[in-house]
Amino acid sequence: MNRTLYDLAGADPALRFSPFCWRTRMALAHKDLPVETIPWRFTEKERIAFSGQGLVPVLVDGERVLHDSWAIAEYLEETYPHCPSLFGGPEAQAVTRFVNAWTDAVLHPWVGRLVVRDILDVIRPEDRGYFRESREKRFGVTLEAFVAERETVLPEFRRALQPVRLVLRAQPFLAGEAPAYADYIVFGAFMWARGASAFRLLESDDPVHAWRERMLDLFDGLARRSPGHEV
Repeated sequence: MNRTLYDLAGADPALRFSPFCWRTRMALAHKDLPVETIPWRFTEKERIAFSGQGLVPVLVDGERVLHDSWAIAEYLEETYPHCPSLFGGPEAQAVTRFVNAWTDAVLHPWVGRLVVRDILDVIRPEDRGYFRESREKRFGVTLEAFVAERETVLPEFRRALQPVRLVLRAQPFLAGEAPAYADYIVFGAFMWARGASAFRLLESDDPVHAWRERMLDLFDGLARRSPGHEV
């Protein structure tokens, strides 16, 4: 079966920095499902118009077209039950939905406040006007103003990671002894930062940093091979 994933890319087509696309890429690797990733940029809405919306990831699996990372994960789990489970059962899937919501509502706004301006430096010149205008409309300030106090608020961001840190002090992955979709959700936020910015989010002795290193090495270094900043 032909399987393709439209995946947000920078000016360098090998640079992939969407946290949501990374959730899907890691999920496909976890399921050991081959996929061709197609670089997509912010202003290429027409290329994914067939999906009925304008955001990535978009997964084409045979005749099925899916979007939204959570919907894709549920589809993969249901459609490929013979492959390793992304969740570990219905109860774990329900808890993972909370991790998904926490990451979207808490972690992503924090990471955005620290690195979003730097995205301008890694995308194509023709995409920069759209990115600046759309994000500044959302935030109500310039991108530069939005990240101006990032050094000051960095300790607060690190404190916000304490629930993750406490779990990782007790076990190697958020899902337990082996990674699962809960890990891929949170990891996507760090791949967003890694791809876009040299700003250092984590101290080297932080258990979250050690976990991120383990995640980078999964699936023969799938994430580590992606261009990005080693910070």
